[in-house]
Formats: sequence, C-alpha cells, structure tokens
Amino acid sequence: MVIAIILFAVTYVLLLVFPKYRAYIALISAAIFVLAGILPVQNVFGAVDWNVIMMIAGTMGIVSLFTESKMPALLADMIIEKMPNVQWAIVALALFAGIISAFVDNVATVLMVAPVAITIARKLKISPVNSIIAIAISSNLQGAATLVGDTTSILLGGEAHMDFLDFFVYKGKPGMFFVVQAGAVLSAVVLMVLFRKEKEKIGTQERAVVTDYFPSFLLLGTIILLILVSFIPNRIDISNGLVCMSLLVIGVVRDVIKNKNMKGIIRAFKEIDYFTLLLLAGLFIVIAGITEAGVVTKISEIFVTVSGGNLFGIYSLLVWSSVILSAFIDNIPYVAAMLPVVTGIAVRMGIDPTILYFGLIVGATLGGNLTPIGASANIAGLGILRKEGYEVNPLQFMKISVPFTIIAVVSGYLLVWLIWR
Repeated sequence: MVIAIILFAVTYVLLLVFPKYRAYIALISAAIFVLAGILPVQNVFGAVDWNVIMMIAGTMGIVSLFTESKMPALLADMIIEKMPNVQWAIVALALFAGIISAFVDNVATVLMVAPVAITIARKLKISPVNSIIAIAISSNLQGAATLVGDTTSILLGGEAHMDFLDFFVYKGKPGMFFVVQAGAVLSAVVLMVLFRKEKEKIGTQERAVVTDYFPSFLLLGTIILLILVSFIPNRIDISNGLVCMSLLVIGVVRDVIKNKNMKGIIRAFKEIDYFTLLLLAGLFIVIAGITEAGVVTKISEIFVTVSGGNLFGIYSLLVWSSVILSAFIDNIPYVAAMLPVVTGIAVRMGIDPTILYFGLIVGATLGGNLTPIGASANIAGLGILRKEGYEVNPLQFMKISVPFTIIAVVSGYLLVWLIWR
C-alpha cells in the first residue's frame, strides 16, 4: 500500500507540473503499477472502462461533423437577431452555448459559438472578452447536465452505471439535469447584472448557411438512441459506446460517399482527442492499482474519520474541497480518482452513494469555472481571444467567473442535499 500511495502521489504531482505530457505520465505510471505486481496483468484490460472511452471518441467525431455543417452558427445567428442590445446578446449566447454543451463537448461548444461573439464585437467595434468568458463558463456549467455533456459526466455514468435518462430522473427523483438548470437560471441573472452597462444596439447580420443537415440528424440520433438503449434489459456494458461509435462510422462513410473523397474521415478522426483518451486509459489502470492495494479504502476511511461519520459533513467536505481543487487542477483526473473513493465512503457508511456522486460532480465540474486554468473550455476561450489580440489576465476573468461560479455551486450544493439527503 505504501508503494502504491507514493507512486500515485508522484503521478498526480507530475500530471499537475507537466500538463502537456499527462497522457504519457499516466501510461508510464500504469505500466509501473503492473510491472511492480501491484495490479495483476490479467486485470489490466478489464480496468479500462471501454464504454467511457468509446463514448468520448464517438461523440467527439460526430461533433466535428456537426460543427463543420455550420448548423450551430446558424442557430446562434437566429438567436442574435431577436436580441435588443449587447447585454442580452451576451447572455443569450451564453445560454445557447450552455444548451449545446449539455450534449456536445465543452471545448467544441466554445469553438462553435465564440466566432459569432467575435463577429458581433467586430461589427460594433467593442471588446469580445466579456462575451467569450461568459460563453466558456456557461458551457462548462452545462457539461454536467447530461451523460454526454462532459467527460466527468461520462465517468460518473460509468462508475454509477447510469444511463442517459438517469441524469434527468434517477431513482424517482430529479437528477443532475435539473440541478444544473437551476444554477444556469441563477447564473444568467448574475450575467445580466455584470453586463448591465452593455447597451449597444445590434443590427441585422448575414446568417450562416448550413452546408449539410445530416450531421444534425446524426447528433439528434445519438441522443435518441442513448435514451432507447437505456430501456434494454441486461444490455452489454459497452452499449452506449457502441451507439456513439456506430453513428460516427455512419457519419464518416456517408461523408465519403457524398464528397467522393477521404477528407471527412480524416477530419472526423483528427478531431478526436486521443491525448485525453490515452490519459483516461492510463488513469483507469492506475486507479485499479491503488484500489487493488487498498488505498481507496484507506482514503474513504480518512474522509469518514475527519467528518466524524456525519453525512452532511462528508458531503460538504467533498463539494467544497472539489471546488477549490478543480479551480487549479484538471477535473478529469480528479473525478476519475475520486469516484471510487466516493463509492468506498458510501460502502463504509452503508448509504446510497448518489448524494456523494452528485456532490462530487457539482464541486468538480462547476468549480473549474473559478479560474482561467480550471477547465478546458476556459483555456480554449482565452486561446481564441489571444488569437484576436486580447490578453486576459486572471483578475479580469475572475470578475465574471467568481460570482457566476459561486451562485451555481451554492444552488447545486443546496439542491442536491435537499433532494437526496
């Protein structure tokens, strides 16, 4: 156990210090766990959650086709036409990005919607900084709303054996979707207050032209099939992953037939974030290793001891420590490491782990919005601004992100407790 703890601690420190090499660090650490005999070789393949890996890969590929079709840009343009001024436009774009992000990767959402905000800013000769920050943090918030909205949600689904509909209604009670929507409504009010001085009028602008409607049906089909699969009794463990990968294959094959070249396949598979997939595969093996060594059980015992065995104490500690940690570290490895710990805490206390699962997601996913480096969507948004010549300092970002995050986390923290205690 001591060796496993030291190896895990070193791995996590290296993940924080060398973010560009995270996937390689995780894979090397996984190899050491196996070579040291901590995790038996025969358990390696089963340690990787292939359903999660396939869901992420398939969804990323489908999203690349959806983005290329210009449908998100058209929808954004249609929304902007109805807005009276910049204040309403910023909030509308943020809410729109949130809706898209509930079903599409957060970074992809930012890449879809940000160009619209940039275009409006250029036309009105104003800074796009506020708009892009609002879009980024809103997309990160809504990533926790559905099974396919964010990698952390997919990880939760894998650990708790949750399906698409479970994020809406779980065990007869409101799920994470409604918790997130409450936070979205309250945070939208915060944005309205923050941008109350942005009263510039917006004129009509040329609408984006959709080049292909098939990817829209493909994305909609993915959601519908994930819902239908959830009703199949005794389904195989990788059923959700097979749905996402199968529809991706249909999309790229159709693109090849339509365009009579291989560019669609190259583009779709190029957009898959293989770095994240390798990172997750490595982490799954590392976590299986520390579980095998009894580390997860020990951490669970510490949580219970520190909180005095009080459920509200454990829940509060889990939520707010996750908020603080996720403000500075990537929430994917954090959630991947903590989900088994949460399961261990629930087993030790003899309780349903749902409240702790949801508390972890509220803290880790929403907490990432506090700082510019807390979430990939934030980093992507600031990267877009940098290309446009706008350097955003942390204080400027946090003037918007901190009040937004506090209201979203507090509402989620209270709602999850009231519903699931």
